[in-house]
Amino acid sequence: MRNLTYLKNCPIAVLGAGAVGMTLAADCKLGQPDREVRLYSRSKKSIAYMERTGIQMDGIQRNLYGFERSGCARLDMYTTDMAAAVKGAKFILLSIPALGHEEYLRRLVPLLEDGMVIHTYPDNYASFLLRRFMRESGCDKDVITGGWGSAPYGTRVEKIQGFRTNHVGIKYRAITLRGASLPMSDMDDFIESGKYLPCMDSVYTGNGPERGDTMIDIGFSNINPLIHVPASILGVSSMENWSLVYGNEPESYSMYSHGLCPSICRVQYQFYQEQVAIAKKIGIDYPKWDYEMFFSRRSILTQEYMGLDENGKDNVVFPLDRPCDEGNTGPNDIYHRYITEDIPVGCKIYHDLGVKFGVPTPIIDAMITIGGAFHEKSFFKETKYNLAYLGIGHLTKEQLLDYLYTGRYVDDVKSTNK
Repeated sequence: MRNLTYLKNCPIAVLGAGAVGMTLAADCKLGQPDREVRLYSRSKKSIAYMERTGIQMDGIQRNLYGFERSGCARLDMYTTDMAAAVKGAKFILLSIPALGHEEYLRRLVPLLEDGMVIHTYPDNYASFLLRRFMRESGCDKDVITGGWGSAPYGTRVEKIQGFRTNHVGIKYRAITLRGASLPMSDMDDFIESGKYLPCMDSVYTGNGPERGDTMIDIGFSNINPLIHVPASILGVSSMENWSLVYGNEPESYSMYSHGLCPSICRVQYQFYQEQVAIAKKIGIDYPKWDYEMFFSRRSILTQEYMGLDENGKDNVVFPLDRPCDEGNTGPNDIYHRYITEDIPVGCKIYHDLGVKFGVPTPIIDAMITIGGAFHEKSFFKETKYNLAYLGIGHLTKEQLLDYLYTGRYVDDVKSTNK
């Protein structure tokens, strides 16, 4: 292992000023006030007023061990200049929608410095893209890159009549997250580095990080496509009628609280079984969830922050036959990221892996088809996300596994000769 003690007090650069990015930055600053924390956004609007107001962080912060951190975090830098944000910052935390990864990562590659450690929340295949862009640009900086299946929190930005404030409210804090590095030869260092991130304190003082098995495993560990897509697609009538027909307060609909039902949970489990079949065919590990764990108003998410008992069962279950306000709100329309990101990114890559390795994915394919029909398009065709985009489409199974574990990469001869 490398000596990573230099990470203890180094500057932290957070790229992305959405709910998770703001919370990561605030959590790091409040957890280690003397640490330099910088927040970058490509949008001036998203960081407007922050120099005057700071970031106010609070919320229920539900978790098994009662970890809580609140306050007003006044960061050292709010900027739309990525070079200024990352210069000398050995920690780079990336948290933006997956469809924005390419723009951010292409800007980041020329700015990389030896010794940097990149954490992505959730990874959503960003590690594949970063390594691809590094190869294409001839960047040979010695960096560690990896990501997590989720963020350390369920968090939302408070809005007042549609106006975005600088207040984030944490619904829950994770006590465990599944992560991995690319390549896996950096795994020990990647997991060790997380100890020096205050935003990961609830995980490292909780049940600890869970070691994933390659970045493909982390793609399966991202529960957003698995939970969000079937519930959003199959519950679309409840969502669209929520205010107009049923007379409820606009934007109060919750896919968890109002959309889930036993039939949808059965579809989610079958969706998961297709992921399992792909992982087994490739020969990698995958997250383990039992059938009954899906039948809760928080689905399989609860164990991320409330844990499992001595028998491996959920400590907390929210029965489907009772009202529940535990879940975050959304989606409110078909343009929500639960559909426009989780389908053309997450579901599409699962489909492509199934095709490559000969594993049928009828449930996943149905979600892609119907979600596309909502938008009168084909998410099979109208997405840049495929295995070639990640840089792994041409690799054989053996070459892919070697790349994932050791970092040895075989160029696409056909592309090279074009």
